[in-house]
Amino acid sequence: MSVLNVAIVVTPHFSPFHLSVPSILFGDRISGKKLFDIKMCAEIPGVVVSDSGFSLVADAGFDALPLADIIVVPFWHSVYERPSAILLDSLNSAYHNGAKIVGLCLGAFVLGYAGLLSGKRAATHWEYEKDFQKLFPDASLDINTLYVEDQNILTSAGTAAALDCCLYIIRQHFGSLIANQIARRMIVPPHREGGQAQFIEHPVPQDTADVRINTLLDYLRRNINQPYDIEQLAQFVSMSRRTLTRHFIKATGQTVANWITTERLRRSQILLETSNLPIEQIADHIGFQSAVTFRQQFKSHFNTSPSEWRKTFQGINGLS
Repeated sequence: MSVLNVAIVVTPHFSPFHLSVPSILFGDRISGKKLFDIKMCAEIPGVVVSDSGFSLVADAGFDALPLADIIVVPFWHSVYERPSAILLDSLNSAYHNGAKIVGLCLGAFVLGYAGLLSGKRAATHWEYEKDFQKLFPDASLDINTLYVEDQNILTSAGTAAALDCCLYIIRQHFGSLIANQIARRMIVPPHREGGQAQFIEHPVPQDTADVRINTLLDYLRRNINQPYDIEQLAQFVSMSRRTLTRHFIKATGQTVANWITTERLRRSQILLETSNLPIEQIADHIGFQSAVTFRQQFKSHFNTSPSEWRKTFQGINGLS
């Protein structure tokens, strides 16, 4: 398992929360093993002060960016202020060297100023939609996504979506088993699709504020291989079909059917990565009616086949 070099861009007036997300998720205190080698990079190495009195020491300059495997721009303090030429040039050099460039929240604006979003899909915080479109009309802004990747450029919506985006990166390189372990230690959802809308009332939690929905989620997790219909589940929690649908979406941000499919696919990733079970047995084990349906759903969600997923991640997790 090779260690990836991650450069986190630090600029004056940085947001401590946005900077802490990649610092924590890519750090070895949470994963328990060294997956990433992190460098804090500023235009002038040394002490950099945030917008709220916090400060940190950047150990490298922007000349380190072209040497990184992954570069994260976690924030930008003023969307109408153009970043320095040295930062923009360094990002372009890194991109052409094959690095993945990540803009979290308003960090997407920095990628836009660098010209890296021209002709590509992008995401940013929904409050800055008009500003983004005015500044970068050549980019295709998708305001209804949590994060989106296009040609090794990855951008995310605001605040909590940065967690989803960084977990997505970990899953890409090290598999869902490791990503889920990190998510559990962080007490955050193990996986939210990038295409999930920004406007959900709540994140997709393991437990919700609705006791009856929690009971249903526990039941579904324990019996994920069983077939379900909405009427049966409504009876289980003593609700009408309409009431269950409304409460479930409010509590989880997803319909019942979408939640079940997402949970089944999450289970399938772990089985593909940690077992040698045939695809047909995995499909049956997680509740799909056929291996064909499982393959179609897997391809639709992850843009690859179950066999290719297994081939990619079994070596990472130590299976032959």
